[in-house]
Amino acid sequence: MGNVSIVKLEHFEDKFLNELENFDLPKEQIQFSALPKDILNTTDGQYRIVITNNGQAVGFFLLHTTDKVKNYSSNPNALLLTALTVDHKYQGKGFAKKGMLALPHFVKEFFPSYNEIVLVVNEKNFHAQALYKKVGFNDTGERKIGPIGKQILMSLSIE
Repeated sequence: MGNVSIVKLEHFEDKFLNELENFDLPKEQIQFSALPKDILNTTDGQYRIVITNNGQAVGFFLLHTTDKVKNYSSNPNALLLTALTVDHKYQGKGFAKKGMLALPHFVKEFFPSYNEIVLVVNEKNFHAQALYKKVGFNDTGERKIGPIGKQILMSLSIE
């Protein structure tokens, strides 16, 4: 039996800072996301969420409750997910998938008035699209033009 992996979503704390600042991504992935160290300074309505494996930061993303959400959903109770990243050395181990599967429960616990998560994913970012579909996000059919091309708008209902 190998080590049991306990993957959780946690609100950012300073104890994760060093790990997050040392995240690394290959060039072909950086174009689609952002390194945590570049987006750790947030404003009101932006929440830094850390994907942990046995307490170690392995992934990171932002949830937004700001007016920016209105660009992606007419639902006043929607959250916007951006900048999902898994440190390169932890990729391919299912951490992003486990983190995203934990998201509905996490939202119910910490953002109980929200019932939808929306995100945009670049149409060339096939890995991310496959991940989001696997964990229940649906392609809304809407497209946005992003900084590096067309983006697919996806949505996940929180029951």
